[in-house]
Amino acid sequence: MNALTAERVQRSFTRSFQSYHNGATQQARIAQLLARRLAHLDAPVRFAKAFEFGCGTGHLTHALCDRFRIASLTLNDLVPSAAQLADTVDAEFLPGDARIIDWPEAPDLIASASTLQWMEDPEALLARAAHALAPGGWLAVSSYGPAQYRELAALGSAAQAPGLRGTDALADAIPTTDAGRFEVLDAQERTHRLWFDTPRDVLRHLRHTGVNAKASKTWTRADLAGFDTDYRAAFGRADQVPLTYHPVWIIARKRPYDLRRQS
Repeated sequence: MNALTAERVQRSFTRSFQSYHNGATQQARIAQLLARRLAHLDAPVRFAKAFEFGCGTGHLTHALCDRFRIASLTLNDLVPSAAQLADTVDAEFLPGDARIIDWPEAPDLIASASTLQWMEDPEALLARAAHALAPGGWLAVSSYGPAQYRELAALGSAAQAPGLRGTDALADAIPTTDAGRFEVLDAQERTHRLWFDTPRDVLRHLRHTGVNAKASKTWTRADLAGFDTDYRAAFGRADQVPLTYHPVWIIARKRPYDLRRQS
């Protein structure tokens, strides 16, 4: 995420903040899955210190707090309105760009859902998270892969997030080969489609969830009519049109110091 992209992302999500929580059904779904997978992989029930970047309206925050006891929780987001979430879960809030703000020292859980895709270099942020974790700490992040919104890409849209990556690229950013420091426990991806009555409903969905943040196009009536016609012709089926989601996620654990010395 460069400075221009960060500004657009902040502006778009600020504008859609009130509609995001209910509209972002797929983001809520992946947040629940991430927390569930973390618990399934035998993460500890209690974390002393946790940090979540890109908390938004709290889909992942609430999913984690429902499943784990967190003594000290710090939340981060570009959108200042997200500070209200921190009050509901007794957390500290750090506003700003996760790439450049100071993080809490040595958390034993770093988590994020549906944020990495907005980074120009998501691998760099993953590497920072891996370095910041306390020994024995857990990393749980989700993002979106190259097939995300492939219908829009096929029609020439420039609104795609800049950091769409598959699980292999994200897993490679975690230093598993550095003296056995990390073990990647889960690296998966899925694709599924949402179906809408019209292409304009697709645009409305994107607007309500802020995920068209990279778009700078001003739509005219002719543009909308052309988009409607082209979308239906390319992807329409039984009076409906699809929009593809491609969630990916990584869960890894940093080895304790004593295991690192033995490796």
